[in-house]
Amino acid sequence: MRILIGNHIDPSIRARGDMRAWTQRLFWFARPGDLLILCCEPDAVFVDYALAHTGVKREELTVLTAPAGAWGNRLLDPASLTVPAFVEQVRAALGPDGGGAVSEVFALWPSAAVARLANALGVSDRFPGAAFFEQGGGEIGNNKANFRALAAASGVPILPGRICRSRAEAIEATGALLETSASGAVVVKQAHNGAGVGNQLLVRDQEMAVDHVGARHLHHLAPGPDGITAYWAKRWPWASREDRWPVVIEEFAPGADAVYSEHYTSDEGTRATETGRLHYVGRRLSHQVVPLNGVTEPVRTALLDGGTRLAEAYRSMGYRGHLSADALVLPGGRVVFTEVNAQVSGSLHIYQSIAHGIVEVAAAPARQVVEYHVPPTWAVSSFTAFLAALDELGLTYDPATRMGVIVSMPAIPLAPGEPVQFVFCIAYDPAEGHAGAFGRLDARFATVPAGTYDASQHIGTGAVSFSS
Repeated sequence: MRILIGNHIDPSIRARGDMRAWTQRLFWFARPGDLLILCCEPDAVFVDYALAHTGVKREELTVLTAPAGAWGNRLLDPASLTVPAFVEQVRAALGPDGGGAVSEVFALWPSAAVARLANALGVSDRFPGAAFFEQGGGEIGNNKANFRALAAASGVPILPGRICRSRAEAIEATGALLETSASGAVVVKQAHNGAGVGNQLLVRDQEMAVDHVGARHLHHLAPGPDGITAYWAKRWPWASREDRWPVVIEEFAPGADAVYSEHYTSDEGTRATETGRLHYVGRRLSHQVVPLNGVTEPVRTALLDGGTRLAEAYRSMGYRGHLSADALVLPGGRVVFTEVNAQVSGSLHIYQSIAHGIVEVAAAPARQVVEYHVPPTWAVSSFTAFLAALDELGLTYDPATRMGVIVSMPAIPLAPGEPVQFVFCIAYDPAEGHAGAFGRLDARFATVPAGTYDASQHIGTGAVSFSS
């Protein structure tokens, strides 16, 4: 038996919104006999749908809902995991063997609260990295400023940049980097955020192509030093979260492709698990593809080598579990790394459970899997309505051809009557691509005129970021 915990980044590190749907991707990892802990009752239709794909029976799982904390049922409150009555409920669910029945504790986010729950149950040795995480290792491993220091120490290539802990440092660093930047632009990064939501691109050339960039925010700098000073007078509180975290400023690399290599770290060592590509549209994460193709062997080698060195560096400081090393392939073919997500990323369920577990992308004939975020121009009324449309369009996943659509998470509206937002996978023949299947769905659901929606309330933003 394993204990699987559907949590997300501790709200004390980074405030999140409604994560009920996103954390239910936990069901893709479930095996017979597992105990799952969630922030809310799971969506029954989605659970049946996901388990029908994985072959796990609902009665083979035990699902517990943690006590509602400060965020109600929208997000698992870390403190809820160690409420004495809930600890006893978990212990009772383990059966007569108690902690002896537990083979592993698996959490989407490596919270200190998970380590405390494991300790209370007497299974700390089955939560890999428990000692590190109990002392705040989750924050240490996911801090973008710490990443740059660890990458530099490991000899892993990164873009020129600085770590700033004051507004004065940020003003000086921005000016210095703009002086030497070939692009004449820099990226400002919050220490804790994901999918480009915490990134702001500072440019002086208003004609520069930036649509493909993972930077939710864009700022056109006024000329000269005064423009830099004015920017930081306004944005330092946002970038530093009111002086709480350091700020990363690095050179912007135009025309680069966003890729990643995922790894698993254990007491025995590290191993690469998958590589993939991220695609941004309108500076928001649009879709990602696994496995990675369309790169040269030198690029693939550099990506895996750098990712492995980073995984070993994180392992050496105590991190255990899955991690994703994000990188850019520059126009000349050089690979530079941009961050490490030391957690269960938003890619693990795609490649481990869906691409390899269901689609079997490595079998013949070859297949690839792309996961799309529902675009803000789509109006989908419900999960069942989307499934019905897949049937009508002939896009429901077909195990015989190993092609079609698999919905990755429940579709829960943020407010009653609002269109649902979710992510879904398309399994396809690499020779044919996935644009045709996506285009048919787009023709069916793209009924929201561009410019008429509130972008802040859609996937890939701070309010709704189904990602790491």
